[in-house]
Amino acid sequence: METNPMELFQKEAPEVARAFNGLIMSLVASKGLDAKTKQLVYTAMKASMGDDMAVKPHVPMSKAAGATKEEMVDAILMTLTVSGICGVVRCLPEAVKHFEK
Repeated sequence: METNPMELFQKEAPEVARAFNGLIMSLVASKGLDAKTKQLVYTAMKASMGDDMAVKPHVPMSKAAGATKEEMVDAILMTLTVSGICGVVRCLPEAVKHFEK
């Protein structure tokens, strides 16, 4: 069975994990962007890194916040000019598949 990296982080460094979670919660609570936009931005940033493991759980979070398939595709495609094709080919298929369910 594959270990969940976040669970391992919490087990091995609980104080650091709590501080990290506090940072995340403060970003979620900030008022500059709505929840949908935050999810799309985060997904695009992780896609630009080719981090499909992070993109996968954030696609349904984006959808739950009101993102459309077209918005998700655009967010991922926006990474092309900065990070190239790697993140797009790693992350776009799973994102599109989730919206087709």
